[in-house]
Amino acid sequence: MASDWSDPRPMSPHLQVWRWHATMASSILHRVTGIGNYIGAVAIAVWLVLLAFGAEGSIAFLFEGWMAWVTRFGLILLTYSVSFHWLNGLRHLFWDIGKGFDPKGSNFRSMAIMVVAVIPTAALWLGFGS
Repeated sequence: MASDWSDPRPMSPHLQVWRWHATMASSILHRVTGIGNYIGAVAIAVWLVLLAFGAEGSIAFLFEGWMAWVTRFGLILLTYSVSFHWLNGLRHLFWDIGKGFDPKGSNFRSMAIMVVAVIPTAALWLGFGS
């Protein structure tokens, strides 16, 4: 039987009870930051190898002109990524010992971790600015 795309019924009855929540956002962000951390670690490793081989000139463009702002923004994002991933990893450790599964508390902790990860990021980058 051909599917009628104008049919208002959902494909699954679960779509009627599914709701977006902070724990889900935190889980997705945890995966995204994990990937970002790997990419950032590889980029920093390549940068360090180039520095070790005396290729400062070939990467100097990263720290000059408008590209300096792009590089700084990327490093700030990487700092937030590491902070969030570490804090959310702690939350997962508590889950591993059976703590923190209550839905309201879990959503609150998820949102708090997303916000609190800004603190070490800001402390590090504002400290560098002075």
